[in-house]
Amino acid sequence: MLPQYKILIIAWAVVAVWIGFVIAMNRKQHPKALFYLFMVELWERFSYYGMRAFLVFFLTKALVTGGFGFEEKVGYAIYAAYGAMVYLTPLAGGYLADKLLGFRRAIIWGAILMAAGQFVLSTSTGTSHVPYIEYKARLDAGETAEAIAAGRDAAAGNEYLLFAGLALLVIGNGFFKPNISSLVGKFYGPGDPRRDGAFTIFYMGINMGAFLAPLTCGAVAELEGWKYGFMLAGAGMVTGLLIFLYTTSTGVLGTYADAPVKADGRGAGFGKLLPVYLGTLIAVPLVALLIQPSDLIEKLFVGTALEQYQLALMDFLLAVVGLSAIGYMLYLSFQYPVAERQRIWVIVVLLFFTTVFWTFFELAGSALNLFTDKNVDKNLFGQEVPASAFQSANALFIMIFAPLFSVMWVWLAKRKMDPSAGVKFAIGLLLLGAGFLILNLGKAAAVDGIVPVIFLILLYLMHTLGELALSPVGLSLVTKLAPAQVVGFMMGFWFLSSAIAHQAGKFIASETAAPKNATPQETLELSLKVFNDVGLFAIGSGVLLLLLSPLIKKWMHGVK
Repeated sequence: MLPQYKILIIAWAVVAVWIGFVIAMNRKQHPKALFYLFMVELWERFSYYGMRAFLVFFLTKALVTGGFGFEEKVGYAIYAAYGAMVYLTPLAGGYLADKLLGFRRAIIWGAILMAAGQFVLSTSTGTSHVPYIEYKARLDAGETAEAIAAGRDAAAGNEYLLFAGLALLVIGNGFFKPNISSLVGKFYGPGDPRRDGAFTIFYMGINMGAFLAPLTCGAVAELEGWKYGFMLAGAGMVTGLLIFLYTTSTGVLGTYADAPVKADGRGAGFGKLLPVYLGTLIAVPLVALLIQPSDLIEKLFVGTALEQYQLALMDFLLAVVGLSAIGYMLYLSFQYPVAERQRIWVIVVLLFFTTVFWTFFELAGSALNLFTDKNVDKNLFGQEVPASAFQSANALFIMIFAPLFSVMWVWLAKRKMDPSAGVKFAIGLLLLGAGFLILNLGKAAAVDGIVPVIFLILLYLMHTLGELALSPVGLSLVTKLAPAQVVGFMMGFWFLSSAIAHQAGKFIASETAAPKNATPQETLELSLKVFNDVGLFAIGSGVLLLLLSPLIKKWMHGVK
């Protein structure tokens, strides 16, 4: 057995024990449905984070490994557009579930689409002769890429299947993601003291799946072949679907997952549901078009500063929608009295800073992932760990530190020392920036362009602490600050900001793109220059927000 698989087995054993402990400690306080949905979400996140861990490798690595061999800038562009669409489609999926499908149909349909997407991606790979880990080891041993590929018919993958698979994942996520979270909330009425605990358990399921996925799907993809990573991710989604189907058969969901009914007590008939399903399939090529870089758009910017980036329709779609939404929010604010007006201004200000945070944070799956592969010594406890496995660090740190943060905020609140929302956002940005700057210390300890792994782990630790300071505040704050008549719109735009952040990240990641024949020293210099600028910008944003926090607190008019 390969040593990497021993790490995988240990991780699964630990998580299995932890799941049993969580259920045993909470089963008397919560309905059974919570624990079924906990497991469904764990497997869905396993599927999502499993393929995300190695997607940028699959897009950019050599044809002889079964990858597409795209330039890094192209890989970053595809990854960014895919991530942006993942945040956009839940707006439509949540609406359709509320109006027509109900939670049960939406979740099942979403799971089917996502499983199909993973299996389609597994068939999109090229002719894989040499798994990536072996290919890289032979390069490191002095063989040339040409020598490794000699005598092999390394056929390129199928781009139609690549973009169709990503589109199916995006659309399926739109149906699945918002509705399973909403379904959990249905089991707890307003003011139910168990509600926060329930979502803490559910959030734990998300992070358990996110922790196991890169260690499993990512490792198998690099060690055995990309298609096997996608197959495992697809199997994870099928497992989640089967658990959900079993859950519905037991009756523990009651009527909470049923479709909405009319005044006469009847739900939407097949005639009204059919256009939804057909529309979903028609949307696949349209979403695929939005994900891929556009030659037509690129030609419009030949000779300009934007020529160096892989421009796509998504860039302009999100720019237009984002600027229009900000303009509308500012216009809308003047339709309300001063207190409500200034609370809307707070949302607009914090939207800017949260977009900055997530733009930099989401470099983990793109630029930081390739940096790990090219410039980090991946030996842990004497074993070489696949680069994609380090995507597990964030989820692991969340499982460790989230309970501590929860206790800390309560302790501070009891002593009237709880920081304001603006200060929490600023702390998140400062920690994020510090994480990037830590890599400078790694540069000083680098040997032949290879940084000790401890500095990458410290980066992910700082980023996770920043996420825990900032992330839980945002959604809660929007519901408190937005006027009741426009809460839905404000929430929608908050999610839109995450999509914009994902898409904006490609422009930063593209600055780290190096020629294929660049040495580790050259890629290290290039990457650290960019990460340095990112860290300094994040810290500057955090300091600016600290300076603005008294004004933000004043504009909140007592909302905490």
